[in-house]
Amino acid sequence: MNLSRQPPSAALVLQTLLTQGPLTRAELGRRAGLSSGAVTKVSAPLLDDGWITELGPSGDRQPGRPATLVGVRPERARFIGIKITSDELIGMLVDLTAAPLTTHRTPLRSRDVGTVVRAVARLVRTLSGPAGKGKGESGPAVHSIGVTVSGDVDGLSGTVRYSPFLDWHGVRLAALVEEATGIPAVIDNDVRALTVAEQWFGAGVGLSSFALVTVGAGVGCGMSVEGRVISGAYGVSGELGHLPVGSGDRVCTCGNTGCVEAVASTQAIVDQVQEQTGDADLSLADAVRLARAGDATARAVFTRAGRALGLGIASVANLIGPERIIISGEGVAAYDLFADEIRRAFADRAFGAAARCELVVRPLPFETWARGGAAMAAHRLFAPLPGRSAGATGH
Repeated sequence: MNLSRQPPSAALVLQTLLTQGPLTRAELGRRAGLSSGAVTKVSAPLLDDGWITELGPSGDRQPGRPATLVGVRPERARFIGIKITSDELIGMLVDLTAAPLTTHRTPLRSRDVGTVVRAVARLVRTLSGPAGKGKGESGPAVHSIGVTVSGDVDGLSGTVRYSPFLDWHGVRLAALVEEATGIPAVIDNDVRALTVAEQWFGAGVGLSSFALVTVGAGVGCGMSVEGRVISGAYGVSGELGHLPVGSGDRVCTCGNTGCVEAVASTQAIVDQVQEQTGDADLSLADAVRLARAGDATARAVFTRAGRALGLGIASVANLIGPERIIISGEGVAAYDLFADEIRRAFADRAFGAAARCELVVRPLPFETWARGGAAMAAHRLFAPLPGRSAGATGH
């Protein structure tokens, strides 16, 4: 059965069960906004083809026949998620519920497109081969691959328009990965993919609207509004790092000045502390150590970074009014040095009730980012991109 050819209600049923199940049919209909008849009609082919299954009585003490719980069959399909960084690939094999089955990391010795694609293909073989299966287990073939990259990524065309940390321009990555692996592939911005992961099984579960802000080599933002992760009309959305928040003369990776990222990314922080101390060999760990030891110069750099982040986060709250903003990325390891200034700037600039938005700090390893890529691939299974196949139908 090709899920992309099923009515939208079938995708809605599967998505609701994936994120909120198992559920009784009555509860499934209520949460999906479908009548009992519609739930029965769209569930039948999903049951027949093994995408969902009946799990037994719900345990509710209701008069009459006990209601039966319905849930997805995790083993029905497998997906691979891969996060590409400037020096490493992080991959994860998951089941239909995005539960991790195995992970693997491999270094990148070159950012050349061909070299990276070949490394992706090797990683896919590692994850989908014997290492990705238990002893004596066969399991389904990998249905599709979700690859995530930082920067301006057009998931619709499968193209990396621009990735500053890889120095890629106009790379048709989805087609290259499909050609190298023989498996359908989708690509997207890494922060949007991580936002999908948080929406499905992280700190965004059950929220109507939330945002995810990541602080690291760049500063990114994913936004989920009324249950939809926003991609933007041109594949660009949530570019918090390039929001102008001050006059400053520091040049951002985008070529402009005054951006959040030019002040608050991990590299920007290192650069500023190096400049202020005159120590060109100083690392991020050194900068953090100096600031925590009370060095006024280092602390001032973190304070400026915190204010820029706080202003940017307040802008997100003012624009979309989320219930929660999750702050993550490798930069949150030093969150104690940002925290006060972030919250002070947020409180100063969040307008009205937007100031009630909850700020949650959530450190997430790169494996979770890879899981986001796999979740994105699973999501595209039943919500395919316009004009693109949802993948092979025989898996």
